[in-house]
Amino acid sequence: MAELKLNVMKASVNNMTVRVFVRAAGLDFEETDVYGKTRTPEFLSRNPAHLTPMIEVEGLPRKALWESCAIMQYLCNEHGLTQFYPTDPRKRAMVDSSMFYLIGTLYPLVTRATYPTLKFDQYPGEVGWSDADPKAKEAAAKHAAEAIAEPLEVFRSFYIGDQKFIGGDKPSIADIRLSSTLEFLNAIDYPLAQWARDYMQAMEQSLGDAYTEPAKDVRVYIAWVRTQ
Repeated sequence: MAELKLNVMKASVNNMTVRVFVRAAGLDFEETDVYGKTRTPEFLSRNPAHLTPMIEVEGLPRKALWESCAIMQYLCNEHGLTQFYPTDPRKRAMVDSSMFYLIGTLYPLVTRATYPTLKFDQYPGEVGWSDADPKAKEAAAKHAAEAIAEPLEVFRSFYIGDQKFIGGDKPSIADIRLSSTLEFLNAIDYPLAQWARDYMQAMEQSLGDAYTEPAKDVRVYIAWVRTQ
């Protein structure tokens, strides 16, 4: 039995992030699909936040950890995976800043723009979650989609710059998080700039099946919801 247990919901890009990472890193893991089970007493006893992805490792203080970026940071530190998470403080600062910027700025816009189409629950306080009329919800999603261009340009000009990836010549954990996130934009036919399309293709070529296998689950789900 693998020491690392990974609990996932396969249609999610948050989950895709860690699913790609553990495969790319060559870690020994056991993956369990917990779709429909995250609110059960058994799951909540291990994870009161009812979030995925979640890893379970005996050595952790609470034996469990969620949040995709935190999981990747921990596993890199635990297993010395410096190829994905540099130890140089300056390079690591860029990786960390990129992930925090994604979580705090880009991803909330992606959720507002795509979750209604994806049929995912939105967060309390979001227009899509509220009792607002359909016109207001549609407008909120439209405005969010329009706002995505600005943070994407920040990733292009600041975090990637003249490099191939945020991590330089090879993908870092920040690149895995960004490329996975961009997969959801296919749900709304978002007009990704050519640099972003090239970047995602380079990520998949660089990581191979480690990327393609988890990405396929997301892509199949997107294709399905578009037919409904």
